Amino acid sequence: MSLADPGSVAPSLTDSAASPGRQAGPAPQRPPYQPVASTALLTDRYELTMLQAALADGTADRHCLFEVFTRRLPPGRRYGVLAGTGRVLEALSSFRFGAEELDWLHAQSVVDDRTLEFLAGYRFTGTVSGYAEGEVFFPQSPVMTVEGTFAEAVLLETLVLSILNYDSAVASAASRMTSAAVERPCLEMGARRAHEQAAVAAARAAVVGGFAGTSNLEAGRRYGLATIGTAAHAFTLLHDDEESAFASQVASLGPGTTLLVDTYDVRKGVQNAVRAAGGRLGAVRLDSGDLGVLAVEVRRQLDSLGAHDTKITVTSDLDEYAIASLAAAPVDSYGVGTSLVTGSGAPTCGMVYKLVARADSSGVLQPVAKASTAKTSTGGRKVAARRYDVDGRAVEEVVVTGADLAVQEWEPDDGDLRPLQVPLVVDGAVDSRWVGSYGVQNAAHRHREARAELPRGARRLSAGDPAIPTVVHTIP
Repeated sequence: MSLADPGSVAPSLTDSAASPGRQAGPAPQRPPYQPVASTALLTDRYELTMLQAALADGTADRHCLFEVFTRRLPPGRRYGVLAGTGRVLEALSSFRFGAEELDWLHAQSVVDDRTLEFLAGYRFTGTVSGYAEGEVFFPQSPVMTVEGTFAEAVLLETLVLSILNYDSAVASAASRMTSAAVERPCLEMGARRAHEQAAVAAARAAVVGGFAGTSNLEAGRRYGLATIGTAAHAFTLLHDDEESAFASQVASLGPGTTLLVDTYDVRKGVQNAVRAAGGRLGAVRLDSGDLGVLAVEVRRQLDSLGAHDTKITVTSDLDEYAIASLAAAPVDSYGVGTSLVTGSGAPTCGMVYKLVARADSSGVLQPVAKASTAKTSTGGRKVAARRYDVDGRAVEEVVVTGADLAVQEWEPDDGDLRPLQVPLVVDGAVDSRWVGSYGVQNAAHRHREARAELPRGARRLSAGDPAIPTVVHTIP
């Protein structure tokens, strides 16, 4: 498959396939990927030791609300992109303590027998709500709320944060890159720069952030993503000369393939590429040197050889700034690796999972909050909405808090506010709209819509404040 036209192999999206608040259409025929290994030990020890103490003192069954939010955006970022929600829901279905996990916990004396017995029957039966995956977020945005007993909800902290922090960091970087690329496709190819499972997660998050495809086959299989890739320098070096390498690739993959032309001399490489495939050559790839200057020279050379439809794709340590610098160059697509899978300098979003309300000894839900210096939180249940001006541009993030019942029943009182939270898990049952390949399509669609609603300055790469302010509205 050629790098030349990645848009032709991107997952299709329809108008019915994604707006939160709209009923989703039928899921694809392919069943969603289901992890087979237990995710129960993808957590920190203190989750289990807190559970043990709570079981002993009788507080484990107290009704609780945990909230996921970030106190600030990474320096210079104007918005974040929520990603990983679908992976959290998929992991939740495998959060089970089987014999192997329980035996290990017992052998290591992590918790006592009573706690092991509880874990053996653990099933999350609570409720999860949050921003739709792909939505943009800002400081204090309540992107996910987990509600259930303390015993059920506390165990999910590390799992939730490890997924959301990484995936959202990648999606946020991807959004900046695809924004800088404007209409030119971006292609994810960072698997060799990440842990093998992180590479799959990064590919998924990149597509949420607007990327057209990935080089990672497992991500393609698991989430129905378009996969891309043709040949590396090793294939050219394998052969006695560049001509025979290109001839072999064209014979195997067809003239629409992408030929890597910078193994030796770029100008000769372009000549050899066009000679091998003729004017039907799909694309050439540039992976080194001054990409902007080379792209101009190669475009001129391709046109002089009659290869007017042959596209140019560029790779080589790109990030959003490099992509923006190539805006005027005759480049057709970008391949991004290291910067993408490391969040382009912001490898985490700083999300936290905080207890914001819990039932007291009489069963009444009470707000609770942390008061530590620089790590404060606001107690109580929250809902969120986004306010828009007459042009349909977002102007502020509204976080509503106050008396619990009043917050639960709150609805916007005018048409300028769009509610942001959607149901994700209800009484332990996962909403299937957000998982598998269909969930990724939903998330990518939601992100395109949410980013388009931001103020025009939100896409600038220069340092600045969040694109819109977060305001707290307290109701009695």
